[in-house]
Amino acid sequence: MLQQTVVKTVIPYFHHFLTRWPTVEALATANLDEVLHAWQGLGYYARARNLHKCAQMVANEHDGKFPDTEDGLRALPGIGPYTAAAVAAIAFGRKASPVDGNIERVVARLFAVEESLPKVKPTLRRLAEDITPNRRAGDHAQALMDLGATICLPRNPLCERCPLESICTGKGRSDLPRRQPKVARPTRYGVAFLLFDDQGRLLLRRRPERGLLGGMMEVPSTEWREETWTEAEATDNAPLRTIWRALPGTVVHVFTHFRLELEVWTGTGSRQAVGAEIWHPPADLGTLALPTVIKKVLRHGLRALPSPENDG
Repeated sequence: MLQQTVVKTVIPYFHHFLTRWPTVEALATANLDEVLHAWQGLGYYARARNLHKCAQMVANEHDGKFPDTEDGLRALPGIGPYTAAAVAAIAFGRKASPVDGNIERVVARLFAVEESLPKVKPTLRRLAEDITPNRRAGDHAQALMDLGATICLPRNPLCERCPLESICTGKGRSDLPRRQPKVARPTRYGVAFLLFDDQGRLLLRRRPERGLLGGMMEVPSTEWREETWTEAEATDNAPLRTIWRALPGTVVHVFTHFRLELEVWTGTGSRQAVGAEIWHPPADLGTLALPTVIKKVLRHGLRALPSPENDG
């Protein structure tokens, strides 16, 4: 949960997960949809899918016990070098050197490393390994994390309070670590379709397991591309031949690497759900794992509909 999410946001989710699934075996037997639903708001849903797969592997192949080495941990789904080192050091007392953003900043300033991120990451990792003690590596890692979070701040570091002040080569260097100039996010465009059958149910589909928002439910849509869609192009990609009505305005959502702008079209018609599709009552949408962008689409679309469809 702490991968790419701040501690303050994670805490209530962490307690909820432990209450609902108190053991790795309980999480392993949970339904993936329930896990994704409980994850809503944390983003980067591949982490939730990997967490579920990881629990299943630990429960089924490791007798419910996590490996206690970096190599063993890295063999589990969703656990990369940083997480493996953090768990090995903090949970199992192994000599390991997790390097998060806070530790990168502390090390870059401690040794006055001038090279820019992300190219400098291997150098910072090596320097962090050099200063990792043989004993209490977990305490050492957490101390560096806390130092970066509370003292060695991105701007206006509190050097006078720092226990490493006397040996810090880059004391006061808030420009470290250096970063490459940010690249502007490109904008992608799409059309989202709200299709209702004669029972008022909404057509939904599950996204592929791999890729952005993998395994989450969504309304059918065109591809998200860098060019806007003409009416004819969008109609050709609609889930059904019917009369479509384009709603005023657009839905905008910003992902890490791009900005998405969606038109929302509504229509009525019935056909059999195929593949990963389902027909679902709008009033029960709260039971599904829906990514934020799709919630925005639904709010935009359902508000514009006459009763009874907008009861959800």
